Amino acid sequence: MRARSPESDPARSVGVAEGRTVTFGFAPSSAASLSTSAASATRVLEPAEWAAAGIPLLRNPREVVGGLHVRHRPGPATVVVAVLDPDERLRASASFTRRPAPADGWMFRNVLLSQLRRVIPHDLRRRTPVRTAVLLYCRDGDAQWTEEDGAWMWGLRDACTLHGLRCGAYITLTRDGWQVLGEDRGGRHPGVGSAPEPFATSEAPPRIPRTGGAPSEVLRRAAAR
Repeated sequence: MRARSPESDPARSVGVAEGRTVTFGFAPSSAASLSTSAASATRVLEPAEWAAAGIPLLRNPREVVGGLHVRHRPGPATVVVAVLDPDERLRASASFTRRPAPADGWMFRNVLLSQLRRVIPHDLRRRTPVRTAVLLYCRDGDAQWTEEDGAWMWGLRDACTLHGLRCGAYITLTRDGWQVLGEDRGGRHPGVGSAPEPFATSEAPPRIPRTGGAPSEVLRRAAAR
């Protein structure tokens, strides 16, 4: 068998100067690119799929939206992910700017999971999730569902599963106001560019330090002297 010369293989580089790093290989085929695009398309939740997922309803969505708007002041392309306790009080939240890239639920899942891990411990040891994650996305356009919304829904649902949380509401914030997708609940304020309203999401009260016991008694007597 005759050996192929380097010049006969277009995937290899020749005449490389010393000190340079070169990767040998083949460019991805068009079939592989199509396969990747098809996979991305499946990581989207349609409104009917979202409605069938049994997403818990917010008791007071206007208060949740208004509180997150006051706290994070989101502008266009801002994503806010928040964790609520069973009483719908805010336990943790984070906001970040969505980078220009194709809408892919898998990529969105990774970003959301990273933010959740940064602000709150996971609940994977619980048999049943007790805390709920909601997502507020500030974007252009109207409140109608888009494929990008579907990708965020997919990402939120998957991130919640991997962090031991219940998947909660997906809310869009546009110039027309806010809208809980999959529900007929929304409002004109707040919206993109509107001033924050004078209320915030109720937060869980801080833990009160334990008192009593020998150390506390010693400190009390010392203070009395």
